[in-house]
Amino acid sequence: MGRLVAVGLLGIALALLGERLLALRNRLKASREVESVDLPHCHLIKGIDDTVYLFVVNHPEFKNTVEIFKFEEAENSLLHLKTVKHELLPSVNDITAVGPAHFYATNDHYFSDPFLKYLETYLNLHWANVVYYSPNEVKVVAEGFDSANGINISPDDKYIYVADILAHEIHVLEKHTNMNLTQLKVLELDTLVDNLSIDPSSGDIWVGCHPNGQKLFVYDPNNPPSSEVLRIQNILSEKPTVTTVYANNGSVLQGSSVASVYDGKLLIGTLYHRALYCEL
Repeated sequence: MGRLVAVGLLGIALALLGERLLALRNRLKASREVESVDLPHCHLIKGIDDTVYLFVVNHPEFKNTVEIFKFEEAENSLLHLKTVKHELLPSVNDITAVGPAHFYATNDHYFSDPFLKYLETYLNLHWANVVYYSPNEVKVVAEGFDSANGINISPDDKYIYVADILAHEIHVLEKHTNMNLTQLKVLELDTLVDNLSIDPSSGDIWVGCHPNGQKLFVYDPNNPPSSEVLRIQNILSEKPTVTTVYANNGSVLQGSSVASVYDGKLLIGTLYHRALYCEL
């Protein structure tokens, strides 16, 4: 009898394991292929080594800090102001600044240990969150994300946008005077949404995306990850306009993680490949 119970429990465990593997495969968009969408006047950028931000997410030895710098125009240099560490910021992915030392940050997962982060992803625990930080107050202001990733703010400072990469969603959150956030809407997309950039003139959201997450995480130079750039217009409306501005199967650009536009020019960055500059 005991042996039959053990066999039964093993069967249940294997069934659950199979279900979780199938769910993870769907979340990674493992079978999606990309049809190319080309732009005229694109040029691969040579010699990109480092990028410096005023607010920098740092991961020393799998720990998390946010480094805050001030640009010194006279010396044309950056002055380091402070290092931010806090128990509510265990696994920072991205930040958007709302003041000289104030920011919102996404924790993509609770744990910083690589194995435990993978386990969180595998189990789909939905406990990633957004934290507001200031020198006087630190608090969780939004939670329940699958994997909170890119974050940005609207030009009028009224809304915070959060990319939930494994849920294939962009969340629109309303910002209040006490800096708390309430969810306004969710835009579902057929791709893994990475970092978000905002066109300061139009308010359009530009998104670097991964159409096939499995190719991204299990890299094969003979079958490289694709790139995709989406432009989202009027996200607050009932029917936002989502346009695929650029797409490539990996033959030119692999693993696009961010796309930023300014004055009719588009810059596409990647996770571990090259960068592409295009005139729109």
